[in-house]
Amino acid sequence: MNTPHSGKIALVTGAGSGIGRAVALGLLDDGWQVVLAGRRAEPLQALAAQAQAAGQSALAVPTDVTDPASVQALFDTIERQFGRLDLLFNNAGVNAPAVPMDELPLDKWFSVINTNVTGVFLCARAAFGLMRRQTPQGGRIINNGSISAHTPRPFTAPYTASKHAVTGITKSLALDGRAFNIVASQIDIGNALTELSERMTRGVLQANGTVAPEPMMDARHVADAVRHIAALPLSTNVLNMTVMASAMPFAGRG
Repeated sequence: MNTPHSGKIALVTGAGSGIGRAVALGLLDDGWQVVLAGRRAEPLQALAAQAQAAGQSALAVPTDVTDPASVQALFDTIERQFGRLDLLFNNAGVNAPAVPMDELPLDKWFSVINTNVTGVFLCARAAFGLMRRQTPQGGRIINNGSISAHTPRPFTAPYTASKHAVTGITKSLALDGRAFNIVASQIDIGNALTELSERMTRGVLQANGTVAPEPMMDARHVADAVRHIAALPLSTNVLNMTVMASAMPFAGRG
């Protein structure tokens, strides 16, 4: 069935599970042709097969966003296969153990920064270049931020620092892309229920030192928010959006 986005090309990083998978499924339902990127080949290929069985267009490209050569290979594949990119959902990210800063192994710091900052930059950089070269010129980049881009949870310095950096990348993209019809947004997510966040339903360390379970929301509502931004014309943007479980301890946290 033809839809308003038929023929348009989207890339979702971290597409094998969680928010990335939910967003990829939503974009496929909206008629986008979706390139699925992530470190693990099996869930990407399973999602691509599911899409193809439903008459949708998906291409799985295993990618390590922290590796410049892997990112370049991903974008070479997109340009060779489709000739353009209309949307990047820059979603791949990792966290670190919630421990006092002096107890955090340095390899965990580098893992978070390499994935959440350098990985976001490498994908945005490659998308910017392709969107700048292609005809018609332009496209949209949506970065996955976090409510940690606003204020931290206890013992989350690496993740919080990385998401503050994502905000800087988003604002720079929004400014630097104007001359090339490249539009950038950031979606800051709070307590979307995924395989990784399910533990939060059993208890999360709070700023007052207590441990308490927190309300969660379905990840498909994040997907719906991304789909809304993606559907806008490039003349219109949602620069920042916060989508969160309504009763989670964020308002009042700072």
